[in-house]
Amino acid sequence: MLRLKSTSFWLGLALVSTHQVTEAAGFALSEQSGSGLGNAFAGAAAVAEDASTIFFNPAGMTYLEGRQIVGAVNLINVRGNFDNQGSQAARNPSLNGEGGNLGSFAAIPNLYYKQDINDQLKIGLGIGSPFGLKTEYDNNWIGRFQAIKSELKTVNINPSLAWKLNDQWSLGFGVSAMWAQAELTSAVNLGAAESSIKTKGDDWGFGYNLGAIYQVTPDTRLGLAFRSKVDQHLKGEARSPFTLANASPSSTLNADITADLSLPETLSLSSFSRLDDRWELLTDITWTRWSRFKALSIMRDNGSNTAIGTTQEHWNNTLRYSVGLNYHYSDTLKLKTGIAYDQEAIDKQHRTPRIPGNDRIWLSLGASWQYSHETKLDVGYAHLFIQEASIYDDQRALTPSRGLVAGQYNGSADILSLQFNHQF
Repeated sequence: MLRLKSTSFWLGLALVSTHQVTEAAGFALSEQSGSGLGNAFAGAAAVAEDASTIFFNPAGMTYLEGRQIVGAVNLINVRGNFDNQGSQAARNPSLNGEGGNLGSFAAIPNLYYKQDINDQLKIGLGIGSPFGLKTEYDNNWIGRFQAIKSELKTVNINPSLAWKLNDQWSLGFGVSAMWAQAELTSAVNLGAAESSIKTKGDDWGFGYNLGAIYQVTPDTRLGLAFRSKVDQHLKGEARSPFTLANASPSSTLNADITADLSLPETLSLSSFSRLDDRWELLTDITWTRWSRFKALSIMRDNGSNTAIGTTQEHWNNTLRYSVGLNYHYSDTLKLKTGIAYDQEAIDKQHRTPRIPGNDRIWLSLGASWQYSHETKLDVGYAHLFIQEASIYDDQRALTPSRGLVAGQYNGSADILSLQFNHQF
């Protein structure tokens, strides 16, 4: 009976870690627009280039005429490797690999629709994935008791409204219905045997976003946008195959568990300036309140309202800075570039194998081709230089079975976005 209680405790802690999966800072995804990637999303809350402004600043819909549909796919390839520097295996010393490439490939779609109610009032709908991604190690790596596979998926449905007050001011408002699903696998010590656990949970949460654009001069505008937190109350199951005395080898241990998660709010300040007939300058600063993640608790989902376990996080608020340039090569072709510095929310003292990321620099290129009066095609590419990240995750005081993971992480990422824009 003691063994079952101990296992339930670790299954609960496993679900806590599931939420800590990403390629961007914390577990946010910036890739919400194919047209914005070429500028490293500089000026995103002010540029109002197409209906993807619904996500970045709904007030930007007032700069778009008629009906418009935008569809994009963002192809993300993340690479990461662990360099062992003093890790200590929990058991089975022969299983001490470094995990292989812990990165993954993902295709993230976006879809937006916008139409006019009248000259001052616009409505729109955006569908995308603001948070998530995946890391996965080899099953026999030295830190398998801390992590093997971690995956977070989200879908956000975002109806929005924009109102043009006058020639200088535009305001926007939207609501968000966000579905989140988290999944984790890792090794677990069940008495004399080594086995594995898998946890999975999901939920719907709700929030809102606000935006304003001020037209400073005919050639310059400023955008301010806020996205609220979205509270999730994940419910799921933890499952581990194992063998008990007097039980068949196919016996499994199931535990119903819940975890509260707040996806953080963001505040963005952007500018867009037309320098002359050819050049445009875009800037952006985005703040994210990751400091909400001080600790995550897992509760038993059996009506007792008792905690299974708590993981300390102590994440930090972050800033993302970006600058972009556009060059109008011709009436139908616009060339783009951008650079961004993206802070990580996690410091060395609290880094785990679930999220081994660090600060990153974005270098982006892109192009926009006006194929016809109604149709425009965008392509964007970005390479992310991720700073080397050190880790010292010692779980031996908590339980000897989890061991010590110590070393360095190296990684990078490439993003390719393709976008189709059609005006009705």
